[in-house]
Formats: sequence, C-alpha cells, structure tokens
Amino acid sequence: MPIKALSFKGDKKAPKKRKRTATADDAKDSATAQNSAVDGDAWVSAETVDDISGPVLLVLPATQPYTSISTDQLGSVFAQKVENMVEGDAGSAEPHDVRQVWVATRVVGSLDAFTFKGSNARYLGCSSIGTISAGREAVSSEETFTLEPTTTSSGRRAFAIKTGKKKYLTASTTANGSHELRGDADTIDDDDTTAIFVRMQARFKPQHKVETAEKVRSKISRKELEAEVGRTLDDDEVKRLKRARREGDYHEVMLDVKVKGKHDKYA
Repeated sequence: MPIKALSFKGDKKAPKKRKRTATADDAKDSATAQNSAVDGDAWVSAETVDDISGPVLLVLPATQPYTSISTDQLGSVFAQKVENMVEGDAGSAEPHDVRQVWVATRVVGSLDAFTFKGSNARYLGCSSIGTISAGREAVSSEETFTLEPTTTSSGRRAFAIKTGKKKYLTASTTANGSHELRGDADTIDDDDTTAIFVRMQARFKPQHKVETAEKVRSKISRKELEAEVGRTLDDDEVKRLKRARREGDYHEVMLDVKVKGKHDKYA
C-alpha cells in the first residue's frame, strides 16, 4: 500500500467537489466512506508486533514530559517533546513534527525484525557502542531491530526495541534535565527506560484494514441494488443485500431476492 502524505491536528482539509446530486442512500454511503478515510488518518496504538507497519511515532514513557525518538536532516537522533496529546495521555499521542515520524518496515522473512526510516530518508541505527543515529541510506545489522512486547510499570502495553547487538534502546533523564537515548542496555528494566509506546496510522493496522474492506464491500446504493434486482426493494431487503456484501454471500442472497420477487409477482 502506498504511504499517503501525513496529516497533523489543525491541518485544514481541502473541500471536496460534488459532481452530482446524491440520493439519500448515496449520501449515506458517501458519509461512510468519508468517515473511513478520517479513521484511517487517525493515530492509534500498536497492540502487537504484527500491528506495526507504516508511519509510526515512538513515544518514550520514561521521560517527563513525554518525548518521542526523532531525527533531524543531519541524522542526529534526539528526544523531542510530544505536543499533540489529550490531557497528557501518551495513548492519544500524535506527531506534530515530521521529524518525529519513522516508517516501520518489516524485514523480509522475519516475524519481529524491522527497519525504521526517518524523515531524512535515512535509517535509525545503533553502533556497537550503543550510539544511536540515523545517517545511513542503506540497511545493515546496525539498522535492523527486533521488537518485544512488554509492559510499563503502570501496566500499559509497550515494546522493547532490541538492536542487532542484542542490546536494548533506552531513554533516561540526566542530572541537568536533558534526555539521553542509547542502545546498550543488557535487559528489559522495570523503570520504563526500555519501554516504548508505538503509535501508528490506523489504516496500516490489520484490524482496521479488515473493517475498511467490509465497509467498501457494503458500499452500494438502493438505486444500484434495485437496478440489479429489477424491481423496487423494501428496507429489509436492502439491509439484507448490503449485509451480504460485507459477509461474502452477496450472489446467493441476490438470487434469493430475485426469486422472491418473481413469486410475489405471480402470487
């Protein structure tokens, strides 16, 4: 799936031109399609490793206020304050700066290994001594990470990111209040320094894809259904046919409705 341009809170959406006057059913289907698009643009939390794909925001629960792993054009990696949250809840975090966004791509043939490409078109990497940067355009073992499910000290679902050297990425606060990112922890700790919340765009989450596909399959107007059946349909028949499109037995149900129409005609 091609990755669409990112949108942030506060962005104005261009008005869509209407090419025709819609019937009541068509308008309802159009509204459903628009809601699906909005849902797809929303940022949600990854719950399993299988969820992770596409643009992601890597939030660090060990830092207060919450920060994210970000990179600049020179490849420096730093902890950047997360500004888009609802009531300070990291579970609602969204990026406000493209430097916060990484594109997660699963390594071919692996179940839990990923690369993370930054806004500078270079990959997140960790050296043999634990230094984190994003300066390479090619992928080596230093730019490959595995993700392990874990939980924070408060019991929230998170992930630990392991480097190619079998060390973990960490975020800690120094004495002067700045945040330090490294990749040299031997184990997953209990104080959240190795925990990372992964926020992602909904359209890339498998469950969202299934729900969107079901909505697309059910998108058909009463007028189109009646044209295919060859007669006027009642509300129950329309609902039955739309449900059949979602559930995959549309042709069987359509045949039943057509047969019923013939019986009613000659009754």
